Amino acid sequence: MRTAGVPANWPVTEDEARAVQDELRARVVLDEPGPPPGSGRVTGVDVAYDDERDLVAAAAVVLDAATLEVVVESTAVGRVSFPYVPGLLAFREIPTVRAALEALPCPPGLLVCDGYGLAHPRRFGLAAHLGVLTGLPTIGVAKNPFTFAHQDPGPRRGSSAPLLDGAEEVGRALRTRSHVKPVFVSVGHRTTLDNALAHTLALTPRYRLPESTRRADALCRKALKEAVAEYRD
Repeated sequence: MRTAGVPANWPVTEDEARAVQDELRARVVLDEPGPPPGSGRVTGVDVAYDDERDLVAAAAVVLDAATLEVVVESTAVGRVSFPYVPGLLAFREIPTVRAALEALPCPPGLLVCDGYGLAHPRRFGLAAHLGVLTGLPTIGVAKNPFTFAHQDPGPRRGSSAPLLDGAEEVGRALRTRSHVKPVFVSVGHRTTLDNALAHTLALTPRYRLPESTRRADALCRKALKEAVAEYRD
C-alpha cells in the first residue's frame, strides 16, 4: 500500500478550489470517441473514509476489458486533503487516488469513477477532474442523479433517459439490469456519452454497478481497514 501526501499547492479554501475547477474545466476534451468497449484495459477507482482518524484509502483495480478479469490492483492511504463541501468532493480524494494509480505497474486504460463527470453543478466532477490531471479517458458512473432531473428509463437492460439540467443533457440514466433502478453515466474526459454508456453496459453483465466499481469498492474498504489497524497499533 502506498502512502499519499497532499501536494504543496493543494487548495485549502472553497474559493481556491473553485478557481482550480474553473481553470481545469477548460481542458476537458469532449471531441474524442474514447477506446472501444471490450478492448484494452478498464480501471475502476474508489475511496473509503475513516472520518474519526481523518484517513482516506483509495483503490485502483485494472480489468481486462474483454474478460473482466483482474489484471493488477493497487491501493494508497493518506490524510483527507480538503473539508467536506458539496461540489468539491474531488479535492478530498484525488491525491490518494492518483497515488494508487501511480503505483500500478501497467497503463490503466479507461478510468471508471464511482461519481460524476460533466453531471456536476460546475460541470467538473471527479471523473472530469481526474481525467484532465491524468490525461486518461475517463467516465463517471454514479449511484444517484445528484440534483439533476430525468425520466425513468424503460424497464429493460440498456434503456436510457437524458439526465437534464434544464434543457442541457449532462449525462444519462442507464438501466444496467432489467427492472432494477438505473445508474447515472456522464463523460469525464476524452470519450463520448454514447461510448460511456456502452462501456457501462459491458462492465455490468451480472450486477447493477460496473465490475470495476464493485472490485475497487471492496479493495479500498479492505485497505482502509488495514490502515486503521496500523493506526491503532
